[in-house]
Amino acid sequence: MIHVTATESDAVRAIEAEAITRRFARGWHCLGLAEKFRDGKPHTVNAFGQKLVVFTGEDGTTNVLDAYCRHMGGDLSQGTVKGNAIACPFHDWRWGGDGRCKQIPYARRVPLRARTAAWPTMEQDGLLFVWNDPEGKKPPEDVTIPVIEGATRDDWTDWRWTETVVHTNAREVIDNVVDMAHFFYIHKSFPTYFKNIFEGHVATQIMKGRTREDARREGGGGGPKMLGNTSVASYHGPSFMIDELTYHYEGYDLHSVLINCHYPIDENSFSLHSGIIVQHSDALPADAAEATAQKLSDFILTGFEQDIEIWRNKTRIDNPLLCEEDGPVYQLRRWYEQFYVDVADVTPEMTDRFEYEIDTTRPVESWQKEVDANMARREAEGASA
Repeated sequence: MIHVTATESDAVRAIEAEAITRRFARGWHCLGLAEKFRDGKPHTVNAFGQKLVVFTGEDGTTNVLDAYCRHMGGDLSQGTVKGNAIACPFHDWRWGGDGRCKQIPYARRVPLRARTAAWPTMEQDGLLFVWNDPEGKKPPEDVTIPVIEGATRDDWTDWRWTETVVHTNAREVIDNVVDMAHFFYIHKSFPTYFKNIFEGHVATQIMKGRTREDARREGGGGGPKMLGNTSVASYHGPSFMIDELTYHYEGYDLHSVLINCHYPIDENSFSLHSGIIVQHSDALPADAAEATAQKLSDFILTGFEQDIEIWRNKTRIDNPLLCEEDGPVYQLRRWYEQFYVDVADVTPEMTDRFEYEIDTTRPVESWQKEVDANMARREAEGASA
């Protein structure tokens, strides 16, 4: 009889996944284009495990309240905007943006305790943000979203915006910040440089890449050839990423700003948004820039759909098995954890500056071989046809 002694390398690695917390991240969350909420009607937003109502009063201020009326539980998002208040469809109690009941038409006085939850909001660059904090504190002055200059300048396009619901936990989208390899295999990109920097409440991904010849559509049309791109993408807080994205063409660069943002619906789903603006230039006048922005928006949405298909079928994993070229997954998750604990429990390990650059020598060599093989196969198939 032969006895085999199991070694550490023989052991099967078990996938670990703790229960997902019902606590939602502290920070500014973008609800989308501000203009969407300025139509004089109440809007339902399911976020942070509850229903909210968003409405803009006659004074032009957009407000976010808990959706259920504190009187008898009516749904304010099914009510009517009257002046600067939202009127409940059940008994016409009228709630102001500060959360106070302003009027009860059939009553002599408003009860002193007639208060509901009002969520801090911010409008910036044509976007509406809402602040979430499980501790109930107001947003600190040093926790900000940078102003995007192109969003309010005439030499940039308007926002092209998309929204979709994803049925998984929001951590999946955050992991992409450090995941260089998936850009090649899922999105048909070709990264040649990849670096991460985490500091404070900001997590940055710097990526440079070249165009994949094997991913080009045959007969792709005329026009300048795309050579590659440079991306500097930073999450400012747990859910709002600004990507300064430059596409390099023969003869000129195309400058754009991409937004990748989300807010949690509950612990198992989130609303994923993307927005893009493109700068006009001599090589890309206004009409061409608008058309390009729409094309890029469609392209980005396709990329999200590729991610979503992976997320739909994968399992949550807290102990991923990594190789050197996988990037700082655990360090990113420690950075992300700061938004899920009380402020008093945030540790230096979560916020101290951390930098990591992936050695792309091996990936580039391997990927180029795959591209070359794909091109050779395409040429052979074309010759036989």
